[in-house]
Amino acid sequence: MKLQFLAGIAAVSCLLAAPALALTKEEFKAEKAKIEGTYKAEKAKCDALKDNAKDICKAEAKGKEKVAKAELDASNKPSPRADEKVKLAKADAAYDVAKEKCDDLKDDAKKACEKEAKAAKDVAQKEARATKVSAEKAAAPAKAMPEKKS
Repeated sequence: MKLQFLAGIAAVSCLLAAPALALTKEEFKAEKAKIEGTYKAEKAKCDALKDNAKDICKAEAKGKEKVAKAELDASNKPSPRADEKVKLAKADAAYDVAKEKCDDLKDDAKKACEKEAKAAKDVAQKEARATKVSAEKAAAPAKAMPEKKS
């Protein structure tokens, strides 16, 4: 019980301290532009490649952009939902890259590869949602606790 209380206090204190860490509007726009510039540069590198290697490269670049944007949003407005979005973006990026890599395979091997990639994505999504729920539950008791009057 005491451990849950302390965990709740820690979660609330992090949430209350978070606005002090938030980026200004200009800093946020600059970071977002930096992410987009990095994506464009990485995507341009892919143009030199051929066939599926090019597709894999583009999927990796797009995945990095999605994850970086989700992390930027999470650092700007921290919350269990923002953390979940980061984890989901990472799962989606890994799945998209794995799916492209599966295109190099044929028949049963390709099907097995795609099934394995989908299973890994599903596990990562479930873990992200479970982490969000547990973080929300840890914060909820601390918010709902009435103050003691002395």
